[in-house]
Amino acid sequence: MHKERYSFEDLLEIMKTLRSPNGCPWDREQDHESLKKYFIEETYEVLEAIDLESSEKLCEELGDVLLQVVFHATIAEENGRFTIYDVIDGVSRKMVHRHRHVFGKEQAETSDDVLELWDEIKKQEKGAKSQTDILKDVPSILPALMRSYKVQEKAAKVGFDWDNAEDAWKKVYEEMEELHEVYSSGDMVKTEEELGDLLFAIVNVARFLKIQPELALTKTINKFIKRFEYIETKSSENGKQLTDMTLEEMDALWDKAKELYKRGENNED
Repeated sequence: MHKERYSFEDLLEIMKTLRSPNGCPWDREQDHESLKKYFIEETYEVLEAIDLESSEKLCEELGDVLLQVVFHATIAEENGRFTIYDVIDGVSRKMVHRHRHVFGKEQAETSDDVLELWDEIKKQEKGAKSQTDILKDVPSILPALMRSYKVQEKAAKVGFDWDNAEDAWKKVYEEMEELHEVYSSGDMVKTEEELGDLLFAIVNVARFLKIQPELALTKTINKFIKRFEYIETKSSENGKQLTDMTLEEMDALWDKAKELYKRGENNED
């Protein structure tokens, strides 16, 4: 089935062939549960492609996500539950319904107006009877930093929020003190609780700064790895293993790595 250019219909046919008795053994063995990890991986690879500002990679990774959607829809169709066309119809109806300011008579002049309208529509769709229902509706499977951010956003919509960023900062310092105090007592159960409180407070600050903490932490992790790589490379050039170096020696190289990035030699802050 070689073509110069494939269509969406071709993709559906390829997946059905892979799932057929004469298809691929691995593809035939998969189900919704076994594919979960791949969907997550592909989603994060899309985010990485965006960070890299690579159109070629983004196009490729979006294709991988689309493949996962088609894979799940094909399995569902085999089980008589729904088809890919039901998926397309469902999301199209949802977009038309939620964009009443475009396809209907509702008014929304600003992005804030749109978000307010969306929240009300989604609340109606899900049959939420209270704001607590809205908080519970945030998927528990989300990474904790993302879930915290979304829960706080939804709580803020009914006024349960700090007045300003400074108040949010004060809560961070308060939680830091409580964590230090409990840690000193040796009560690890309470220490874990207070650490969670501190992280939740930091997410609150991130929300006021309009920074997604999950993405910010990801960038920091990548920055850490690059700087650590510098330490390992330089130590190797000096004929040393990391295990043979003192913390002071590694710290000195760490500071040099930071200086390099500050000068923009590695596009780091």
